[in-house]
Amino acid sequence: MKTAAEPVAPPPAAVRVPPAARPAGGRSPHRPWRRRLADQSRAYAFLIGGVLCFALFSWYPAVRAVVIAFQKYTPGSDPEWVGTANFTRVLHDPEFSAAWRNTLTFTLLALLIGFAVPFVMALVLNELRHARAFFRVVVYLPVMIPPVVSALLWKWFYDPGAGLANETLRFLHLPTSNWSNGADTALVSLVIVATWANMGGTVLIYLAALQGIPGELYEAAELDGANLWQRVRHVTIPQTRFIILMLMLLQIIATMQVFTEPFVITGGGPENATVTVLYLIYKYAFLYNDFGGACALSVMLLVLLSAFSALYLRLTRPTGEDS
Repeated sequence: MKTAAEPVAPPPAAVRVPPAARPAGGRSPHRPWRRRLADQSRAYAFLIGGVLCFALFSWYPAVRAVVIAFQKYTPGSDPEWVGTANFTRVLHDPEFSAAWRNTLTFTLLALLIGFAVPFVMALVLNELRHARAFFRVVVYLPVMIPPVVSALLWKWFYDPGAGLANETLRFLHLPTSNWSNGADTALVSLVIVATWANMGGTVLIYLAALQGIPGELYEAAELDGANLWQRVRHVTIPQTRFIILMLMLLQIIATMQVFTEPFVITGGGPENATVTVLYLIYKYAFLYNDFGGACALSVMLLVLLSAFSALYLRLTRPTGEDS
């Protein structure tokens, strides 16, 4: 007896094994690594360019100056090693003590005059409710004027004859002054010039710090009956003391290197009343043709400024960073 044929299952379809995974376009799987290497190579190329610029125009001259400080060096002749003779000669120069005294006095006056004025102006700008942007531009405008141009403008302003300063005093029936031509007033006059020319950036930094103070602190002080001076003393200054300290250190470093104002306005006079350390370095190098003495004096200034720079870096170091 015949039985019905059982259904036969179809043969299994051939299993197609996909080819090995390959990036689109037939690119090598190592392509991302090569791309990262190419990107890093370009970054390092730019970094090396910047380092070479610093090495050529900053580090090499500094190292070369330290070497020349121990040599008798005159352009066109072979240098001769003289040890500390340049330092000894500079220390016995009568202008040496005058230059350091004027530089330190200038720095002290700049802290008394040029450090307080920007802070007060920032307080005033912070209280303004109208035309605040206009006055910010006005305050910052002197910074955009080239330093030599600014010094020449003030030189005309201080002219004892037809200068604007004395003309204004005559108009007000007040006694005139010698300004930059008097031994007693020349250094103060230069401090005023430096303060006017450089306070714009400082004012904006102070203003940014003031605007970061929470308003609740001022509201609480007003509720306690604090007047304006008490709010500044107990709220503003404590909240901005770190910025104040940083700007003070930076100002000390900058004012110790004052050169443009004495060079353009007074020429170091009258009676060496405005000869600064940097101006004396210029005189040694380009008037006395004594590059060894100029570099010796530069090294002395470098050591002093390095101490202030180290203090600045120490205070601005992030909290918790290993020493």
